Amino acid sequence: MDVLDETTTAFVEHRNLLFTVAYELLGSAADAEDVLQETWLRWTGVALDEVRDKRAYLVRITTRQALDRLRTLSRRRETYVGPWLPEPLLTTPDVAEDVELAESVSMAMLLVLETLTPTERAVFVLREVFDVDYDEIAAAVDKTPAAVRQIAHRARGHVAARRPRTAISAADTRDALDAFQRAVETGDLQRLLDILAPDVVLLTDGGGVVSAALAPVVGAAKVIDVLRRIPVAAGLLTAQVNGYPALVVRQDDGILTVLALRLDHGQVTGLYAVRNPEKLTFMGRATSLRR
Repeated sequence: MDVLDETTTAFVEHRNLLFTVAYELLGSAADAEDVLQETWLRWTGVALDEVRDKRAYLVRITTRQALDRLRTLSRRRETYVGPWLPEPLLTTPDVAEDVELAESVSMAMLLVLETLTPTERAVFVLREVFDVDYDEIAAAVDKTPAAVRQIAHRARGHVAARRPRTAISAADTRDALDAFQRAVETGDLQRLLDILAPDVVLLTDGGGVVSAALAPVVGAAKVIDVLRRIPVAAGLLTAQVNGYPALVVRQDDGILTVLALRLDHGQVTGLYAVRNPEKLTFMGRATSLRR
């Protein structure tokens, strides 16, 4: 096998892993794809005979590129119109089978990760999701292993205080979505009061492109009023999105909205409605994620 073949083979072998790393760091599939292009260009310039662990080296390149992009994106999101939500992914069934991976890419967790600094996010994701050792993480984020351990400890505490209070269950999520679907289709949205937490928060991301609430909608009654605006003629179906069942609202052969849930102790505490058409392009084909 010549060097180019070996370079290509290693990249292709780990591509899904690299995409997953970039996506968890960025919350954007489109930007994750751009990071993979940048990773490939740098990877082709690496002398493979000097690389001890190709997987670790590729993860290091991807992390550095993603961090550079994340810092730029953070500045852009400050001027984003309305709430910013991660870009939803239609995921393959095997993602849901890996419970830890599914939780790490869920809408609820990606929003928790948004509250970390870029370096904290990279350290947390690499350590907690991908089990990368501290020395490798240190090389990826340009810190000492001792500093990385401190960052990891701080990030774990931050995430633990904000993540869903109970383990996310795909079955519970599906039951809640079934109740949503029945309520919308019958127009009897009051039945949702049984599953909505009194202080439920609805975030709608239209990006200034389509109509959406420009601020969080808080409280069950107000959330129900917003849900009444879903067109009666719209088609509703469930799909595996970010490793969990989600509701997809379709009309005229196009996707209008992807609605994901956050559950705490059996009640819906968070509703995430992505309506920005620029964020729905990865709903057309299933994406395979890897750890």
